[in-house]
Amino acid sequence: MTHDTQTKLRPKDARNAGALYLTIAVCGGFSIGYVPSQIVVAGDATATAANLMDQLGLFRLGVLADSAVILLEIAITVILYQMFQNVSPRLAMIAMISRLGMIVVMGFNLLLWVMPYVLLSQQVELSSADSPALAQVFFEAHALGIFVWQLFFGAHLLALGWIILRSQFVPHILGWGLLIGAFGYLIQGLVELTFTDIAALDITIIGLLVIVTLSELGFGLWLLMSGGATHSNSTQQSA
Repeated sequence: MTHDTQTKLRPKDARNAGALYLTIAVCGGFSIGYVPSQIVVAGDATATAANLMDQLGLFRLGVLADSAVILLEIAITVILYQMFQNVSPRLAMIAMISRLGMIVVMGFNLLLWVMPYVLLSQQVELSSADSPALAQVFFEAHALGIFVWQLFFGAHLLALGWIILRSQFVPHILGWGLLIGAFGYLIQGLVELTFTDIAALDITIIGLLVIVTLSELGFGLWLLMSGGATHSNSTQQSA
């Protein structure tokens, strides 16, 4: 049996999703990658506390960027669901629920990130030595929280990659990149949360994360530049 199908993304939805993807990448790279590296000193609570109080402007910018990511994630989650629900309602629902779970964890993680400032700046019934130590614990919990939401995001990318491979309007190379690269987030999350240290796994994770990062950026750029294009495809299926 032959089916002629024509699928079209709404140009406005495609452009919005692409813009959101790239904005989230910039804000997330700043708040998750850059800011903690400038403030948190592993194993040195005193130095971390000093960095935090000396760089409050950078800390606040990181909080604003994290807040923006959370709010923008809500928008892109809804848009992606609307874009792909006709391709596979079940996979689209899995992708949406997984990403919403990630957003919830991100919200709790943001709270962990701001708690050290509360401890160090407010009148808390702790000694001058205890406050930096507890603040360091919150920062370390925040770092682990990133690996928790990565599990949800990995599940989201598995579903999204699978949907793209079943679609007729997104380049399948992007779907394969998201599907394969998703295991980078999943494996890294499990490795870090179980405190496993295996060199071969670290190399594998790096490779997968490179693949998924390039695929995510490519998907965002494709949506922004040509996501509204229409493609006609004919497929043959045996009855």
